[in-house]
Amino acid sequence: MVVDFNATAGQVISPSKLAHVVLRTNNLPAMVAYYTMFLGGQVIYENEMLAFISYDEEHHRIALLGAPGTQPKQKTSCGLEHIAFTFDSLSTLLLAYRQRKQKGISPLWPVNHGPTTSIYYRDPDGNMIETQVDNFDNPAAATDFMKSAQFAENPIGTDFDPEDWIQQISDGKPEAELMKREEVGPRGLPDFF
Repeated sequence: MVVDFNATAGQVISPSKLAHVVLRTNNLPAMVAYYTMFLGGQVIYENEMLAFISYDEEHHRIALLGAPGTQPKQKTSCGLEHIAFTFDSLSTLLLAYRQRKQKGISPLWPVNHGPTTSIYYRDPDGNMIETQVDNFDNPAAATDFMKSAQFAENPIGTDFDPEDWIQQISDGKPEAELMKREEVGPRGLPDFF
């Protein structure tokens, strides 16, 4: 492939994937323990100031930097709002929720956004983590929903009870029925944002 590096730029070339996220912390040991447990991951490399964690084929998905002078997270400051991880099915998302619950990790917010069904958590530093499953069979269908009047009326979503959904799935209710968002009308952000 011959690349013309001097060609006039139209649209910038998109990356092929998101490789990793680096979080700065003042509590490296607790954050390493949390993320390895939360992700079912492993530490690939760690020293007194860095840790690289992976849960798949990538050499690291989360890096933790224990930097001197790091101050506690301020809820109202600019910056990363959350990191999101996708699961292949609603049952797998809910199983991971149950496994985390057994290990003392409680969810912050279960919500069906419409395009995704999500369960949010907070790490020891106060960063939010979203675990999600796609509610549509393909990205185009999710995009169409996000362009709909229903989504415009409520782009936040509808809360749900993971324990209730686990029971419904156990009783034979199809995942697809649960993943169709219940419409509740206009809604603002929850208080913890």
